Amino acid sequence: MAAPTRRLAPDDLLPTIASMLATETDLIANMANVAALIYEALPDLNWAGFYLWKDGQLVLGPFQGRVACTRIASGRGVCGTAARDRVTQVVPDVHDFPGHIACDAASASEIVVPVLAGDRLLGVLDVDSPRRDRFTHADQAMLEAVVALLVRSLPHK
Repeated sequence: MAAPTRRLAPDDLLPTIASMLATETDLIANMANVAALIYEALPDLNWAGFYLWKDGQLVLGPFQGRVACTRIASGRGVCGTAARDRVTQVVPDVHDFPGHIACDAASASEIVVPVLAGDRLLGVLDVDSPRRDRFTHADQAMLEAVVALLVRSLPHK
């Protein structure tokens, strides 16, 4: 099976997201479109989406890709670590990450960005790749900028 054709250039991702978020304030709708745009624009991905912080755990939110884990405890795996520490996690090889959760056995590298509105954790942006060492410092900066745009779109930060 051939990989999906990407129709949005990576350099167009931030301006496209900024434009889309300028007219919508619903968090779930915006997360759904952001996940779709990331999945479409960035090469070598097998998953892009969000987990929402609910009742002290991460719960699956809008995403693109294969079926995913539904709930992740704080501190568990890459997503849970990003949620607990409130710091972006860039993992070049998920098999070397203690406690990694293998929702998709094809994932080899991962980046997870916490979604924070002030001091309040809303969730995390999780992006996986089947290629080791997929995510660069530039990817981290771009995805952190995407999350900042998403948070700024909220009516009550």
